[in-house]
Amino acid sequence: ELSMSGGALRTFSRCVTCLARIGSDLVFQAYPDKLELHTLNSSRSAFASVSLTRDFFDHFHLPADAYADAAPSSTPLQCSVLLKSVLAVLRTPTSAIDRLNASLPNPQASKLEFVIHCVSGRKKTHRISCSAESDVQTLALDRNGFPSRLAIRPRDLTRLLSNFQSSLQELTVIATEPAARLPGVDDGTGGKAVELLSYIDPTKDDYDSRLHTQLWIDPAEEFLEYEHAGDPVDVTFGVKELKAFLTFCEGCEVDILLFYQKAGEPVLLAPRFGFDDGSSSNFDVTLVLATMLVSQLNDGSVPQQPPTSAHHAEEPRAAAAAPSPVPENVSNHTRIWSELSGLTPKSFEANAENRAQKERNGRANVLNDTSVLPNTNAPCKLPVTYNANYIEQPVQMDHLEEPPEVVVDNPRSQHHPSNWVGADEDDDDEEDEELFVQTTPHYMD
Repeated sequence: ELSMSGGALRTFSRCVTCLARIGSDLVFQAYPDKLELHTLNSSRSAFASVSLTRDFFDHFHLPADAYADAAPSSTPLQCSVLLKSVLAVLRTPTSAIDRLNASLPNPQASKLEFVIHCVSGRKKTHRISCSAESDVQTLALDRNGFPSRLAIRPRDLTRLLSNFQSSLQELTVIATEPAARLPGVDDGTGGKAVELLSYIDPTKDDYDSRLHTQLWIDPAEEFLEYEHAGDPVDVTFGVKELKAFLTFCEGCEVDILLFYQKAGEPVLLAPRFGFDDGSSSNFDVTLVLATMLVSQLNDGSVPQQPPTSAHHAEEPRAAAAAPSPVPENVSNHTRIWSELSGLTPKSFEANAENRAQKERNGRANVLNDTSVLPNTNAPCKLPVTYNANYIEQPVQMDHLEEPPEVVVDNPRSQHHPSNWVGADEDDDDEEDEELFVQTTPHYMD
């Protein structure tokens, strides 16, 4: 028997919502000093656990005869229900609930009972059928056994994930040892030691048409904690469960801890309670995610850091595909790169020549010459920066020869004098107060 209200009820509701986004079955395990909730997803690649101490509840009672033939510390009182049924119980807004009671009459009971006492004085009773057997088992991992870890605020992780497509299913995290500071520079960043990559199965038919995104992250700029030493490691895991845990931590206003080791080993996520280790908290949540067995560090399909000059653009592709433990370009800002595989031009010069040729043919109806026309027959790829409205080349114009200016004699061009207001009036360059009127929109055939 247990009872909860106020902030504890809101936290319990967030826990159930988080678990429902991961699995379909919910297992209650009652111990004399705590209550645990477990779930496992259908592919058995994600396991989530919530631990609520006795102090979390207004009332918590476990009869001594509930254990029958087993010791209380070894075998808990257990029952399994459908998560969607518990969500239906919590459909009533927590602001309208004065108190929530839950009880299991006996270990062999077929129904778990929830009683909601509303602020208005009404009482709602829900009885949920218990499953005969549960496929969810207890999983315990020692956090101190992971050699690497990082801590991040939920809003910062949300911002980083917003650079990826919402349909992305798996994410790769590459961790390297922070680079030494540059001589004479005391920026305190240590370089971009972490990379986030969108993982797309290379065996899929639409692999070349999918958007590939990679982020280089400065730990000192984005993370609250970062610990990694030795060789670079990578882990690839599911994004759906990560976002569910992210939403939970954001609602509870706690930071996120991620523990990892290497490819093929599980990663563990847990809330970070400020500067406390969580020992004083009355609840705890852990999410264990399976990772891919194959490392992405030696995979040639993993994109490398984009070039910043024409010299780098002409380097062999094999050299660009070689993994680098520490990024060469060190700065104080997180770099973002997205690549449309198979749709990028061979080079900036080739792209400019292609655009100039199209303008000579009189087919260019653009206001300026900053747009990029992809060359689908290009044998190699260059990274491009993705934006919701356009795609542009992330190269420095200072290092490249500007394309020749081409004048198009097109009577319907946007630059025709008839498209300007006051075109018949005499221009007076000496008048500073002259009104500037923008051009008309694109002319469409």
